[in-house]
Amino acid sequence: MDFATTPVLKASGVVLEPLQLAHSENLSEAVAEGDLWRTWYTHIPSPEAMNEEIARRLALQAQGRMAPWAVIDAISGRAVGMTTYCNLDPANCRLEIGSTWLGKEAQQTGINTASKMLLLTRAFEDLGCIAVEFRAHWHNRQSRAAIERLGAKQDGVLRKHTIFENGTIRDTVVYSIIDDEWPTVKFALNERMSR
Repeated sequence: MDFATTPVLKASGVVLEPLQLAHSENLSEAVAEGDLWRTWYTHIPSPEAMNEEIARRLALQAQGRMAPWAVIDAISGRAVGMTTYCNLDPANCRLEIGSTWLGKEAQQTGINTASKMLLLTRAFEDLGCIAVEFRAHWHNRQSRAAIERLGAKQDGVLRKHTIFENGTIRDTVVYSIIDDEWPTVKFALNERMSR
């Protein structure tokens, strides 16, 4: 199965749709709330750069290097964020879930947990992955906490990993869930989402 394909994935409260330029207006509005793109320790497109970012992700998908989705709030029908499979490595049955952001209105609503459940289920049960990786900036405490709540374990920290445009240097925290852990992680996520 092609790791770069993006079928529609649905769960209670969320739909992951193949990312398209048609999502740009909703995504620009989602990112504008609270000037989300100004967060210094992550790469979130500004409203003005949304079309360019969507085009970049679609170009990477065309090269077989990324699988990008728009995160849709199932109640409003509006795109509220983006997520991807990136660092695709089908030969080693691995991929990373990353380049994810959600607008302020969608944060802490259960949309992220449901989205990750969909992506993890596809990775382990459809694509046959033996490991799924997550990465976050050392200073992005919110993302790190969300990754840990999923049940991912920290593999380590890549020190001085990336130089950001603002001159800061990112230490990247690497997490993973492996196939042996997936049944327990899945059970825990289902329990969490049923509350």
